[in-house]
Amino acid sequence: MGAGGRMSSPSSHAKVEPDRLVQKRAPDTKPPFTLGELKKAIPPHCFHRSVLRSFSYVVYDLIIASLLYHAATTYFHLLPRPLSYVAWPIYWAVQGCVLTGVWVLAHECGHHAFSDYQLLDDIVGLVLHSCLLVPYFSWKHSHRRHHSNTGSLDRDEVFVPKQKSSLSWFSKYLNNPPGRLLTITVTLTLGWPLYLACNVSGRPYDRFACHYDPYGPIFNDRERAEIYISDAGVLAVIFGLYRLAAARGLAWVLCVYGGPLLVVNSFLVLITYLQHTHVALPHYDSSEWDWFRGALATVDRDYGILNRVFHHITDTHVAHHLFSTMPHYHAMEATRAIKPLLGEYYQSDDTPFYRAIWREGKECIYVQQDEGKPKNKGVYWYSNKFD
Repeated sequence: MGAGGRMSSPSSHAKVEPDRLVQKRAPDTKPPFTLGELKKAIPPHCFHRSVLRSFSYVVYDLIIASLLYHAATTYFHLLPRPLSYVAWPIYWAVQGCVLTGVWVLAHECGHHAFSDYQLLDDIVGLVLHSCLLVPYFSWKHSHRRHHSNTGSLDRDEVFVPKQKSSLSWFSKYLNNPPGRLLTITVTLTLGWPLYLACNVSGRPYDRFACHYDPYGPIFNDRERAEIYISDAGVLAVIFGLYRLAAARGLAWVLCVYGGPLLVVNSFLVLITYLQHTHVALPHYDSSEWDWFRGALATVDRDYGILNRVFHHITDTHVAHHLFSTMPHYHAMEATRAIKPLLGEYYQSDDTPFYRAIWREGKECIYVQQDEGKPKNKGVYWYSNKFD
């Protein structure tokens, strides 16, 4: 591991156990470099946001999505029935990947990485996210808090790992291949809507938390009006889908829109989960956590050709957490620039995502402190051992 290293490579001093990841841990001490030193290592133009360039990605993605929609609605019904059964799932997968890229561009708007104009970013983000049934401002605010508290067991917003004593009673019964398959399936299909509606896998609050509730504990008083706007955007799209279903039929809407949306939602959960879940990554309680080490406790993943489709949100995530207002089209160059300085603090893993989700689902069940270490150290690591 280290600059340019791959976390999937076993340590030379470690004994490889069958079907188990063995890996050198990331450093959990304060790094010997500063955020300012990392920023100086990045060419200044990487922080420049271009309205025209940012919009070019939006236009490109929407053109591809429109062509796929045209092909599906114009030609699929002409195919013999066996071929149409194959064509539609292919359309769902490909269109879902393209629309995940659109989702990423809206995510850029939420970080003010789309342009120099906050109002323009919010308008573009609201339109794009609402079309994918995402409450833009709600997600923007909760996601900002995730970036402000990454790696904190007490304050991070999403995919907060549990300690062993906090696991549900049935967790050990799911720690097997069938249980793991069930857990992954439910997580990828229902995880995103359940997170938005019920804060499932999110930070614990003292009362019910929901991304659609302007007066929920996730948001402060200054943000509540924007939550109403987010809800209105989602409701407007739902109403449009209702009118389409009334005119064209529910099956048509599910085929053209529902299938790709399911793929989008699955990738959102998968990408986020794998960015923050790995046996080599530390987590910290309030006695040890600081923003810089938390931001470094993330991992770049390789999705092959999908890296480009997803606008490199997958393989430049470390740089994104350090400099979230940087446009995605400069993130690769920035990553190359900071890797030598990051050294062992840079985490990456080129394991194919479909293997990584299975492996992490097996290895990363809960977090605990190392045995024999002082209890006040405040650093926690993933484990999967049940008595």
